[in-house]
Amino acid sequence: MKTQNEHWRKKSYQKVTLELKLSVVDQIKNGQISTNFASKKYDVPRTTINYWLKKYSTLALQNTGMSKNNEIKKLKERIEELEFVKEFQQDIIADMELITGVDMAKKSLPKTLAKEIELKKKNRLKESGSMNVLGLVNKPFTKEKKQKKLKQ
Repeated sequence: MKTQNEHWRKKSYQKVTLELKLSVVDQIKNGQISTNFASKKYDVPRTTINYWLKKYSTLALQNTGMSKNNEIKKLKERIEELEFVKEFQQDIIADMELITGVDMAKKSLPKTLAKEIELKKKNRLKESGSMNVLGLVNKPFTKEKKQKKLKQ
């Protein structure tokens, strides 16, 4: 037992490096060691280890949150790119169907894509009138229209 003359001394601890703190937090988070075992092994109070867990766990979550935002941004860019490629491919299929007269989309593509291509074909026919064998629009230029009007 302690006598009245003995004062409680605060136990002194050595400073711990950031690497060790992160290592301890990582080991506890992965279930390799418990908080009590880490406290005994590294001679650090459990309250301090709990503080590290709160502090450095939220730091790790913030870092992954930033990377998730970047990942979402990249995925959105990829979606835009793929939509552009899809539109381009549909344009090519629609042009080929107009030139050849064969409905390739209905035979080989899902119904939704075939409908989209059919709409593109209809819009192309409305815009251009008709197409020749090479796929060039047989639409008179504005200068040619003006010249025809002047001749009449």
